[in-house]
Amino acid sequence: MLTVGVAMLQGARHEHMHSILKAAENIGTDIEIRELRKASDVEGVDAIILPGGESTAMKIASRSENLYSKIWETIKVNGTPVLGTCAGAILLSQQGLIETSIERNAFGRQKESFQAEIKIEIDGESNFPGVFIRAPRFLQGSNHPVAWLDEEVVGVLEGNIMALTFHPELTEDYRFHIWLLSRVKQLN
Repeated sequence: MLTVGVAMLQGARHEHMHSILKAAENIGTDIEIRELRKASDVEGVDAIILPGGESTAMKIASRSENLYSKIWETIKVNGTPVLGTCAGAILLSQQGLIETSIERNAFGRQKESFQAEIKIEIDGESNFPGVFIRAPRFLQGSNHPVAWLDEEVVGVLEGNIMALTFHPELTEDYRFHIWLLSRVKQLN
């Protein structure tokens, strides 16, 4: 059984939980979802999901329980596979856990949120329904792209860390969550 930790401070946490359960069902893998609310919750997780939301509010909310400091340490020391979406991608970049720099809300305010078909390259090239909500933007592209909106990089894979500027958990396409579980299984 794999244990997937979902940071529960803000954002589409429950949607990620639904998506990871569906992904596990699709590939016949038993998982346990652990809600990460404090540092001690991070012990023993096999994978981590960092949902979108408001990155500054998330950092402030995590201070009292040292949640994010423990998550960063676990990623660095154990090489734990991570899926970070939107604000999760921002936090990964700010912590230097991915080399690709990112700018918050770069696609505009809430009213400029949109959906668009994007190209992805995980287990072959295909299309994906991209959902962009107050989305950040990778500043200089990346040496490790896995998703593109036209020619712009909107998803990167650096080692065991997948960082996306869009929200796959708001679709019924579970390929990014399947990637997370498959990466854990490869490592075990």
